[in-house]
Amino acid sequence: MGVGKTTIGKLIAEKLNRKFIDIDEEIEKEFNMPVPQIFKEYGEKVFRDKEKSLIRNFCLQKNLIISVGGGAFLQEEIKTACLSSAIVVFLDLSFEIWTERISLIIDSRPVLQGKSIEEMKELFYSRQKIYADHHLTILTENKTPEEIAKLVIKGIQGEVVR
Repeated sequence: MGVGKTTIGKLIAEKLNRKFIDIDEEIEKEFNMPVPQIFKEYGEKVFRDKEKSLIRNFCLQKNLIISVGGGAFLQEEIKTACLSSAIVVFLDLSFEIWTERISLIIDSRPVLQGKSIEEMKELFYSRQKIYADHHLTILTENKTPEEIAKLVIKGIQGEVVR
């Protein structure tokens, strides 16, 4: 959450001439409202069910670049579908750098609403454990989105990335 998945995903899709899918945007289109409003009006369970359905469907398609929300891997079924039919890239970011971005993301992230910095820290580190299953890690600190996109492409093409 807040690492730049959408920005980087769009760059990768453009460079590889593939379609980019942002799962949160697809959910917003289906409900015709922003994610925070979906959470408020329908609850997290309805959101997660729709997220699971869309991710499973998109994972079956070829040549897509898919950005899944920060909480998607909380569902084992989503994690399994992604790991078995796609290359899963973990964009790694330290908590210190992430906290610098909180003001940019807090209004659009329902799971951060009303949380103290300590609660956010706990959420950040608990999710790090969830993201441990992936095919490729890209350290994003002190890199531009363009640099990160190039590293991801190298990594998915089998090159060693640093």
